[in-house]
Order: sequence, then C-alpha cells, then structure tokens
Amino acid sequence: MPRRADDTWDIATSVGSTAVTIAAARAVETEQPDALIHDPYARLLVTNAGVGVLWGAMLDPAVAAKVEALDAELVADLAHIRGYVAVRTHFFDRYLADAVAAGIRQVVILASGLDSRAYRLDWPDGTAIYEVDQPEVLAYKATTLAENGVGPSTDRREVGIDLRQDWPSALRAAGFDPSAATAWLAEGLLMYLPAEAQDRLFTQIGELSASGSRVSVETAPARAQERRTHVHDRVSKLADQIGLVPNPDAGELMYFDEHRADVADWLDGHGWCAELRRSTDERRRLGRWNDSHPLADDQDIFSNFVIGERL
Repeated sequence: MPRRADDTWDIATSVGSTAVTIAAARAVETEQPDALIHDPYARLLVTNAGVGVLWGAMLDPAVAAKVEALDAELVADLAHIRGYVAVRTHFFDRYLADAVAAGIRQVVILASGLDSRAYRLDWPDGTAIYEVDQPEVLAYKATTLAENGVGPSTDRREVGIDLRQDWPSALRAAGFDPSAATAWLAEGLLMYLPAEAQDRLFTQIGELSASGSRVSVETAPARAQERRTHVHDRVSKLADQIGLVPNPDAGELMYFDEHRADVADWLDGHGWCAELRRSTDERRRLGRWNDSHPLADDQDIFSNFVIGERL
C-alpha cells in the first residue's frame, strides 16, 4: 500500500516489515562461513515476527535448496543484496565503535527497527543508547529478546514516537542531554522520508548536537525503483510457489524525490564537516563485490554512507 502522511505500522506491516527483511539478511549473513558481521539475535527476531520473509525462510537449508532450484538468478540477486546489508552493518558498527572510543557516551539510533546494537555490541560504562521508532516496533524487539533471556549490554532507552512528530521533545523527556556530544545514526531511514522531511530531520539533529557530536547516515539511493520492483515481483512469484506470504513492495514505501538534498553537501552547509563514503568502495574493500554480477555496473541502486562531525 502506498505511503500516506499519517500512516503508521507495527513490525508486520508497511515500513515495519522492511526491518524484518533486513534482519533476515543479517541472520543469513551471520550464518555464512565467511560472515562479515555477527548478529546473534537476528534469527530470533525474524522467526517471531510472523512475516513471510523469503530470506528468513532461507535460513532453512531445505527451503534454500528449493529456491535455488526454482530461480538461481534471484538467489544471486539476494546474495548481492545481502552483501550490501553486511557491509552497511559493518560500516555503522565501526562508526559507533570509533565514536565511543573518542569518548562519546550518548548514542541515538533513529528508526532503529530491529537493530540489536544495544544488545550485541560491547559498550563502555556509562553509554546510553536512545532508540527512536514506532512504539509497537520497539515493544516487539524488547519483549521478544527479554522473553528469550536477552537483555541490553548498556543503558537502552526507548523513545516510542513517529519521526514525523515532535521526537526531539520525546528524546529529551527520555533523558537525552543536548549539551553532551552525541553519536547519531540514521540507517535505512532516509528513503522512507520525503525530501523536505529529510531536511527537517537534519535541522532537528543539528539543534540537538553539541560541538564534537557525530552523525552517520545511509543516503537514499538515487535510482533504485525499477530494480527493486523487478526483484519484488520475482520474490512474490517465488513466495507463492513455496507457500510464503510476500512482504509489501519496498518501492511503494519509499520516496523517490528528484530534488532530494545531497546529505554530505547539506551537512557541510549547516555546521558539520562531512565525508561521503561510497558503498561500492566499501564492498570491494571488504570482499563483498562481484564484478560479474548484472548489478555490478549500476552504481545508483545502492545507497552510500556519510559521516559528519559537528563543528
């Protein structure tokens, strides 16, 4: 279903279901012999979500073999996408590790979804992590992990609110200190915001950021709609063949705005010093790139990464 200005969701619907898809990709990557990342809670969060995610089903070797037999090309596409998710996760894990190593003890994860960094990463004493997302999404994650004996590895604070609402006030009410340096993370978020909402988000982040704060962002892809639709159609057909309910088309949930601001340029012009890191370069560096794949020459279907520091 296409987006509306007042739409909302839980973990099994609309934008919420995309968090399950990404967690499933992390779960599959985690179980590879040459895994780039380790997310021990991804499989648990996917399994209990009640969403028919193909990647989640492929955690079962029998299902994976069936999928391979039915559509080997799609399997190659999914592996290529999974490689991107692994590199993205690795990049932002490193960003957060560097931030706390520099002394930052306040972290804000915007649209945190099924991000389990507050549980799976080692944090210095005194680190507070604020997770901002829809209340139902945050509750699902915390409840599922708690029921399976998993607790956060640091001070995790939920801020259950839609980012289109007054989330800065809700963040402060949860204990956030705007006078302290903060590490901000916006991963898998900007493509679900209109261009003007992206600008407003970064304006709000700037108003809450003391000197020395850091921000890292996954940019919205420049041109991904056609390829995503093609993959979604094939996934839907395959899901029907093996008895899964397909997820919503992610392309229908995104905003493809021609006039969206370049994140690094915007930050540079608004009190930050920013640097663009191309995801293709990171993938090659980390051995998660296949030059022979049909997607290899299409530089615009994947997002890039930006890191900025508040002046």
